[in-house]
Amino acid sequence: MKILVIFCVLCSACVNCQLAPFIEPCHAKDTACLKRSSQKAVGVVAQGVPSLGIQRLDPLHVENVDASKSGLILHFRKTVVKGLKHCKVLDIGRPKSHETFVTLLCPNVELVGEYNLGGKLLFMDIRGQGKYRIKLREIRVTVVMQVGERSYNGERYWTVDSWKHHSDATKPVHYQFQNLFDGNKEMSKTIHQVANQNWHQIYEEVAPPIVKAITAHVVAEIAKLFQHVPIRQLALD
Repeated sequence: MKILVIFCVLCSACVNCQLAPFIEPCHAKDTACLKRSSQKAVGVVAQGVPSLGIQRLDPLHVENVDASKSGLILHFRKTVVKGLKHCKVLDIGRPKSHETFVTLLCPNVELVGEYNLGGKLLFMDIRGQGKYRIKLREIRVTVVMQVGERSYNGERYWTVDSWKHHSDATKPVHYQFQNLFDGNKEMSKTIHQVANQNWHQIYEEVAPPIVKAITAHVVAEIAKLFQHVPIRQLALD
């Protein structure tokens, strides 16, 4: 009989335990609560939450990104992204029952990895392969997720059915590509001067695919949170 009582107590504790104690459940219209809760979650999720299957996001590893377009071949490989844990939540909301959005401002994000480049970038003929480094002093990203629901063992869970995003560099970006033109220092210097003077145009040309890849990794980890934590522990309505 004593064993049965202990078993019932443990089952009750499990039902009521918080699987994600770093999340503060909020009402959909309580913007202050939503921002406070999500900001705390940014720092925790960025470090990874093994109990929920959430992988570390800072640093984040992105294996391959094809950023090629008409007239330009550009591949990024073995990219390591650092700085996502410092992102600030500017705005967040659930304007519809099936939609959630968040706007983040991320300072000092750095990407390092390998590249392969050839063709025309803006008005410049360019080619090279080797190591690269991109320093984003400040980037603003908005992600809109279409959210569904599923039921399991009497609990309701959110699902990420689809998503879209928009990003913009709001402060100068610094680009560094090693071994341009087979190591020609003068040509490389000229290209870097033009690229860093026209940092926003270069960002719009080459950054969207890799920012999308980074965002996809982040959304995938958020989906894991939704997969493991029932709605009642994430929201009050």
